[in-house]
Amino acid sequence: MELNADFSKRVLVHSAQERWVASPMAGVDRRMLDRIGDEVARATSIVRYAPGSHFSAHTHTGGEEFIVLDGVFQDEHGDYPAGTYVRNPPTSSHTPGAEAGCTIFVKLWQFDLDDRTQFRKDMAAELGPARHGVARAELHRDPREVVSYLVVEPDTAMEETAPGGIEILVIDGSLSEGGDILHTGSWLRLPDGMPLHAKAGPDGAKVWMKTGHLGFAAAPTV
Repeated sequence: MELNADFSKRVLVHSAQERWVASPMAGVDRRMLDRIGDEVARATSIVRYAPGSHFSAHTHTGGEEFIVLDGVFQDEHGDYPAGTYVRNPPTSSHTPGAEAGCTIFVKLWQFDLDDRTQFRKDMAAELGPARHGVARAELHRDPREVVSYLVVEPDTAMEETAPGGIEILVIDGSLSEGGDILHTGSWLRLPDGMPLHAKAGPDGAKVWMKTGHLGFAAAPTV
């Protein structure tokens, strides 16, 4: 399966308008944003766990990163409330679920296969002071990518010109970009060489962002 697999093009998906697609595990549904592969895939998705649902134990051969959008994600390592950013590198394993239900934004098979750095972070706790109306937390940095969390004050412009592509998810609030309005759940991917010029709406915006990574996009190896 290929979905939004041309990384040379701008892609915008309003995930709240997309249908939920059942996963192989009962009670776990997905809204697919980009994908190369079938069940083993380089994938970016919104995933919803119904209360009491869980996946069986599995190993992330290509790594997994996610942010908890609502509810509490759980595995044998602990509970992860909304606002948590998690990186589970290649070879890590767990048994995920959600007793009360949750929704996460998750990316699979997008790691350096030699990466072994595993962590969780409270994104809000990592924020620095606002500069020019934008508070920023750098959640992760390596030679392939930079992952950030931004809180943008109402009616404030934000700009990024990082090489290697830019990807954002609006977690809360709204942004205008390229003539489009991005609301909560909107996902935007800009190719290498295309800068981000956006402006927060009247209620501001909370944004997850990754830069520099699109040059490493490829199908998973199995």
